[in-house]
Amino acid sequence: MAQFTLKDLAKELSISPSTVSRALRNHPDISKETKRRVTEAAKAHNYQPNQLAQSLQKKRSNTIGVIVPEIRHHFFSMVISGIEEVAYDHGYTIMVCQSNEKLAREIINTQALVANRVAGLIIAISSETTNYDHLSTALAQGVPVVQFDRVVEELPTSKVVVDDYSAAYGATEHLAKAGYKRIGHMAGQEGIALNKHRYDGYRDALRDNDLVFEEKFHIHGGYTEDEGRNGALKYLALDELPEAILAINDPVAVGLFIEFKKAGIRIPDDVALVGFSDTPAAALIEPALTTVYQPGLEMGRTAVTLLLKQFDAEDDTFKPETVTLKTELLVRGSSKARGQ
Repeated sequence: MAQFTLKDLAKELSISPSTVSRALRNHPDISKETKRRVTEAAKAHNYQPNQLAQSLQKKRSNTIGVIVPEIRHHFFSMVISGIEEVAYDHGYTIMVCQSNEKLAREIINTQALVANRVAGLIIAISSETTNYDHLSTALAQGVPVVQFDRVVEELPTSKVVVDDYSAAYGATEHLAKAGYKRIGHMAGQEGIALNKHRYDGYRDALRDNDLVFEEKFHIHGGYTEDEGRNGALKYLALDELPEAILAINDPVAVGLFIEFKKAGIRIPDDVALVGFSDTPAAALIEPALTTVYQPGLEMGRTAVTLLLKQFDAEDDTFKPETVTLKTELLVRGSSKARGQ
């Protein structure tokens, strides 16, 4: 028996093949009643979309490429879960690659995904990515791209971010109001927009709370626990320690925590710490780490929703969107008020 096709389904229901296709993809322009009829008929005939034919017709697959700096990082794993959840509901699978914080690897991953005709690309750039020709090339080839968290602001893509400036400002102000005066910042690499926004928030909060910025307490590093440990050694080599440190993320804060503890530095009595992300480790160390909560699952869902929206848009009508999600400062023992 010949396989039941989309055209057969459309003929039986007396509607166009394009309407059947959009109903099966849960397109918002199709009524609930039409979606119900199409779904029931497809189930009755055991109809399965011809993915290969669709891929050749659209010159792309039903796979969405995802590139993250590190899969093991809790925040990025939550983003991936959010992406997969929504993509699956809309008939797409995802292919996940990690750059391991290397530009060269990010370029190879991007090229490989584009060569495999992914339907679109969702990416958070690596700590080394200050050149983004590979992403410009993907866009020039017609590949829809959505950036999240760490983004290249100059690229004309949709983006999902948090308000890094306000989050860092609020975290620094919390430390100032808790009685800490010499406040340092363990930053990420220069040249990344996210790092600049958090640094600007930190600097402005110092100024607005009549505190002095001290360059020696502003140390650049990466995003890993090892980078935090290296940063702690740099702080320990100074003639004096800051009273508090805002870290670029939780892994860096945990690295600082571990190395300070080894050196006999008490948290928060000698140095208070604040992280960013709200990873599981933040609540497990003692005292628990004060951190800025980032909604990773929501960020993933939003990123793939923006990509799906772009799939349905006509090329000449698509306009990139930037969605800014809310954060929350979770105050814990690592930054309790001085004197308590």
